[in-house]
Amino acid sequence: MAAFITRRLLIGVLILVLVTLLIFIVMRLLPGDPLSLFIAQNQTQTYTPEQIEQLKHQYGLDKPLPLQYIDWMNGVVHGNLGKSIIQGQSVSYLIKHALPITLYLGFIAFFISALLGVLFGVICALRRGKWIDNLVTVVANVGITVPAFWVGILLIYLFSLKFGLLPTGGFVSPLDNLGESVLKTIMPVWCLALFSIASLTRQTRSSMLEVVSQDYIRTAWAKGLRERAIIIRHTIKNAMIPVVTILGLQVSLLFGGSVLVEYVFNIPGMGRLMADAVFSHDYQVVQAGVLIIALVVVLSNLLVDISYGWFDPRIRYS
Repeated sequence: MAAFITRRLLIGVLILVLVTLLIFIVMRLLPGDPLSLFIAQNQTQTYTPEQIEQLKHQYGLDKPLPLQYIDWMNGVVHGNLGKSIIQGQSVSYLIKHALPITLYLGFIAFFISALLGVLFGVICALRRGKWIDNLVTVVANVGITVPAFWVGILLIYLFSLKFGLLPTGGFVSPLDNLGESVLKTIMPVWCLALFSIASLTRQTRSSMLEVVSQDYIRTAWAKGLRERAIIIRHTIKNAMIPVVTILGLQVSLLFGGSVLVEYVFNIPGMGRLMADAVFSHDYQVVQAGVLIIALVVVLSNLLVDISYGWFDPRIRYS
């Protein structure tokens, strides 16, 4: 197990390096540069060519691209993610305020989607062909196809503008005001969780139907075991490996989906921060954001791989 984890961690480090190199190159291939946008936004001040060159030197944009990449990676290793050109603040400060919001919403959406997705999938498999199976399957198919931002706009229209039950957007920390935080969190969380619930329901249903047709399940029924014992001890656990794989993929989907959801509901999280940084070519913010998201995805995939051995003891790591 230790050798497996070490090997996966080394592969994860290699993936992170490749991701940083890719995003570094892609951002600089885009037309325009952050200094031009920064100067355009400051109409009250006229910059001389000497001042522009000084700004380039300050942010290291006057160096060749390989040296810029090396300087940035050196800063990352020492905990310095750089400074935002557009906002004039350290990237660490911006991420410190944005990342907890996205993690908070993402964790709640992940928990809800895992709980409801597995539950609905199990119910559909056990009641195959019944009305509840047909109903949940249709709703799951619809949930996979509808875009999150459209659902968000629809929820705002119904529950905020039409009935006045929920606020239209924004974010309040639960540490500041728990009641208001819950009200502002309901719609964004459901938008993030909808696709995950639908995909997990379909995957759980398929896995359960495959397992219940196995010989050892029929033997358990023949021995007279109770339905609850058969489902919990034998069926669900053996059907969880494909579901756990989907759960690992949901982590990256929740981060990716947070961009549109945070824009629709005006939430100052990582998704909105990175989207604004991409539009303004704020290199340092985009690079740091992608690095953090890649790190979360790599760690989540490692946890998924390790969990395989618990769900199926036949799996051994060598």
